[in-house]
Amino acid sequence: MANTFGYGGMTNHLGDMRFSKYILIIGANPAVNHPVGMVHLLRAKESGAKIVCIDPHFSKTAAKADEFIRIRSGTDVALVYGMINYIKANKLYDEKYLKERVYGYEEIFKEAEKYPLDEVSNITGIAKETIINMTKEMAQAKPAALIWNQGLTQHTVGTNNTRIMPILQMLLGNIGKNGGGVNILRGHDNVQGASDMGNLSDTLPGYYGLGEGAWKHFCNHWKVDYEWMKSRFASKEMMEKTGYALSTWRFGVLDEENFTHNANTPLKALVVIGNGISTTSLLDKTKMALDQMELVVFIDPYVNDVAVITERTDNLFLLPAASQMETSGSVAATNRSYQWRYQVMKPMFECREDHEILFDLAQRLGFKEEFQRSLYEIAKKEGRENFIWPDDATTEMAQSIRSIGLQGMSAKRLKSHCDHWHLFNNVTLAGTGPMKDQFYGLPWPCWSEKHPGTPVMYNDQIPVMQGGMGFRVRWGEKSPDGQSLLSQNKLPNSQIAGHPAISAENIEKILGIKLTEKEKEATKGTTFATGDTNILVEKALEAGICPYGNGKARMVVWNWADQIPRHREPLHSFRQDLISKYPTFADKKNLFRANVKFKSEQDHDWKKDYPLNMLTGRLVAHMGTGTETRSAKYLAEIAHTMFVEIHPNTAANYNIGDGDDVWVHGVGGTKILVKAKLSYRVDEHSVFMPQNFSGVYSGKSLLDRYPSGTKPYAIGEAASLVVGYGFDYNTACPETKCGLCRIEKA
Repeated sequence: MANTFGYGGMTNHLGDMRFSKYILIIGANPAVNHPVGMVHLLRAKESGAKIVCIDPHFSKTAAKADEFIRIRSGTDVALVYGMINYIKANKLYDEKYLKERVYGYEEIFKEAEKYPLDEVSNITGIAKETIINMTKEMAQAKPAALIWNQGLTQHTVGTNNTRIMPILQMLLGNIGKNGGGVNILRGHDNVQGASDMGNLSDTLPGYYGLGEGAWKHFCNHWKVDYEWMKSRFASKEMMEKTGYALSTWRFGVLDEENFTHNANTPLKALVVIGNGISTTSLLDKTKMALDQMELVVFIDPYVNDVAVITERTDNLFLLPAASQMETSGSVAATNRSYQWRYQVMKPMFECREDHEILFDLAQRLGFKEEFQRSLYEIAKKEGRENFIWPDDATTEMAQSIRSIGLQGMSAKRLKSHCDHWHLFNNVTLAGTGPMKDQFYGLPWPCWSEKHPGTPVMYNDQIPVMQGGMGFRVRWGEKSPDGQSLLSQNKLPNSQIAGHPAISAENIEKILGIKLTEKEKEATKGTTFATGDTNILVEKALEAGICPYGNGKARMVVWNWADQIPRHREPLHSFRQDLISKYPTFADKKNLFRANVKFKSEQDHDWKKDYPLNMLTGRLVAHMGTGTETRSAKYLAEIAHTMFVEIHPNTAANYNIGDGDDVWVHGVGGTKILVKAKLSYRVDEHSVFMPQNFSGVYSGKSLLDRYPSGTKPYAIGEAASLVVGYGFDYNTACPETKCGLCRIEKA
C-alpha cells in the first residue's frame, strides 16, 4: 500500500536555514514535530532572520516565532494568491529569474487577479494589512526560506498547496539559493527513505513509475526475467496499475464497487510492517475492514494500536520486529542525506530483523531465490560465496536508483561519513580533512563516487561537481503552446546551456563528443536513469552539466485537473457560503483503486449539525500514533491524557468547564470521549486535538485487549475516529487538517 502522507523533500537543509533572512513556516510545527531541527531555526533567528508562523492553532513554534498569523484551515492557496497579486502589482518578483528559469508564470499572475486582498481576507480570516506587510517583508528579504509539513499536505487540495508554495518561492527567486528553497520537514528519519525506495503504490524505487520500461530496468538490476516478473501479476495491466494507498485500502475490503479496480476481488489479507495505520482518518472504517479480512499480520516492536481495536478473534498475528538499535544500514534524513547506522545490540528475545522476516516470507511465497539473486551476484563479483547484509543491498540500491542519482552512495562512503561525522560543518554540511569535497550524507543527487552530493537543489550558480544543477527536464523540450522548456543558463565550467536529459541517443550531439564502439554498445537504448553503467553520467559530469538536463520549472501542469493551483473549499467547510464560488472537485473513480467522493460529499450543509472547525496535530512528548512513546513511563507522565482544546468563550456557550469530560462528534456519526482543555491557542470557531493517543474506543477502554506485559502507560481516544471523509485529489492523502465537529458535555 502507498503511504501518501508527504510530498517531496527539502530543496535545502536545516543547517542552511541559518543563511535565511526570513523564514515563513506554514502548515508545520517543527518545535513539536522536529524539535532538534527547530534549533537551527532558532539559530537563524539569533542571526537576524525573522520567523513568521502561519497556522490556525497557536503552536509551540508560533510561540517562538517573531510573528504569528492565524489562518482558517484549508485556505492556503487563496492566501498565496493574495500575496502573488500584491507581488505582481508592486513588481516585487524576480523578473530575470522567471524569464530564464520558469515556464507559465504569466498564467499564475492572471489567476492571482481573481484574488484581490479583500477577498483573500474574507476567505482566510487574515487582515488585509497583515497580508501586505508579510508579503513586502518576504519579498524584500534576500533570501527567504519557506517551510511546510502535513498541515499543507493533508487536504483535498494538498497537491495544490504543495504546488503554490514553490511557485511563490520561484516568483521571488528563492529556489536554488542558500537560505532559501522549499523545505518539507519529514516526521522522523527514513520517511524520505521510504519515499525514495518506492514504498508508494504508484511507483517503483526512485520514482520510476510502473511502466514497462521501469519494470525492465529493475528486472535488469534485480537479475530476474521480466516475463517471470510479469507472471507474478494477474495481468500486465495490473502490473502497471497504481495500487491501493494507505488511505484507500479499506474501501477495497468494504465497498463492492471497488473490487473491479482490483481484478474483481476484495482485499483479503493485510500485512503491516512498522506503520501506525490508526492515525489515518476514518478509524471506524479501518476497524470494520480489519474485522472482515481473512488474515491480518502486524510486524512491529510494539503492539500496533489497531491490533487492539479490531474485534477479530482468529488469524491475527503479532510478529516482534527488531528495533532500530538492533539493526544496521542506511536511513534517509529529511534533507535527502543518507546516514549509516551501526547495530548497537543483537535483537532481543524473539525479535527478528525486517530483512530476515521478508526473506522467510519470500521463501514461503516461492520466490526467495529471485528475491536475493542480485545480492548473490554482487557477492560473486567480489569473490564471495555469500552476500553481506546490508552492505550489498546498499550497493544494489545505489546502482539501480539512477533517476535521483544514488550511484555515489556506496556503503563504504556512508560508513566513512558516519565514522567521521565530526569533520563536517553542521551549517554547510561541507567536510574537511579526509572528508574534503564531500557533503555530509551525500544528499541526492550524488551522481558518482567522485560527486560530493547536493545540499541545495537547483543552484545553477555553482559547478555540477560542487552540487550545481538547473531544473530537471521531465516534460519535454517544448510546452504544448510551443515555448521552450530549456533554460538559457550555463552552469559554471560548462559551455553548454539548457539541454534535455542525457541519453545514449543524444549525448554525442549535446556534448559534441564521439563515443567508442564499446561505450555505444554498453549504453545502447539507455538514459542517465537506466542501464547498468555510469558512462553517460560520467561523460555529462566531465562536460560540466547535470545528467538530468537543464530546463525550466513549469508552473502549469497541462495534464492535471487543476492545471494551475486553485482554492477549493474543504469538503466539510466552515464557510458554507463560499462553496458555490470555490467548489471541490467532481467525484473521482479509481483513485488508488477506490471510487472517492468529492462533490457528492460536499453537497450537504454539514455546519448545521457540526458547527466547529476541527484541527489535529501532534504533541512533542509523543511520536506518530504514540504507540512507542506512550509505553515509555516518563514520556507518558509528561502527556498522559487525551484532550480537546476549546476557546473559553466557546466552552462557556456549551456550559463546559476546564477538565470536563466531553463528547466530540465527527461528521461520519462517530464520537470520542475526551477531557476539555480551555485554551486561547484556538479561536472561538475551532477546536484542536492531538493525534497521538489510542487504547480507548468511543468511550470504552481497550486495556484488557493488550497481550500480557504490553499495556501502555497512557491511553486515550484516537482523534482519527472523528476525522471526516476527505482525500487529496491526486495522492489520496487524507484530509485530517481541517473538518467539522460537534462538542457536547458528557
